[in-house]
Amino acid sequence: MHKSERLFQLVNILKSRRFAITANELANKLQVSQRTIYRDIQHLQSSGVPVEGEAGTGYLITDYDLPPMMFTLEELQALLLGSKMVSAWTDPQLAANAQAAMTKINAVLPNKLKQRVAELPYLVSAFHHDKSHQTTTLILRKAITNKTCIEFHYLDVNQRPTQRIVDPLGLVYWGAKWTLIAYCQLRSDYREFRLDRIQSIIPLAKAFDTNSQKSLAHYMELVKAKYQTHSDGLAHN
Repeated sequence: MHKSERLFQLVNILKSRRFAITANELANKLQVSQRTIYRDIQHLQSSGVPVEGEAGTGYLITDYDLPPMMFTLEELQALLLGSKMVSAWTDPQLAANAQAAMTKINAVLPNKLKQRVAELPYLVSAFHHDKSHQTTTLILRKAITNKTCIEFHYLDVNQRPTQRIVDPLGLVYWGAKWTLIAYCQLRSDYREFRLDRIQSIIPLAKAFDTNSQKSLAHYMELVKAKYQTHSDGLAHN
């Protein structure tokens, strides 16, 4: 890794932290020695980057904007593929923002890179994401962001209709279908609802709170533990 790239990554790490990080942790992340980290910190400080902290305590950057940096081809491929997925599979507002981001990226690309980016081997299909699905996704995203309850009519796996009031926690794409992860007020537990089975949806004014036992992160911990137990059981058979 060139020094300039290492310094850029070092600033990014320090900016992303809420609390100080030690030179030892930084050295492990960047796969260099602690002595190199100390030299890099001194270089940043002498260049005017507001790195706070000291050896033995840790380092932190609280307020600093990085100058723009050109992406590598692989980084551009990842960014543009992600933007295409957002544009094709989410709601109109996020799709418009993704399109705007792609326009900005393409506007500053050298012609040589534009040609290579145009030859990306990935195609993102939006055939199964119609306007009804987009509207549902938009309502859900706003409810999740604002932590407000929703009420909806739903068809279960046996095509039986049901009505639920839930605390929406997150949207998960499993590789084939979008799923709403929610805390169901009827069952007093987590439930998964496929978006393509939601028949109608009503946003409610009632707010809800998340905590260590009711959140998307907690749900994912339970899922990981469940599949780990299942995998361990298969390994012993």
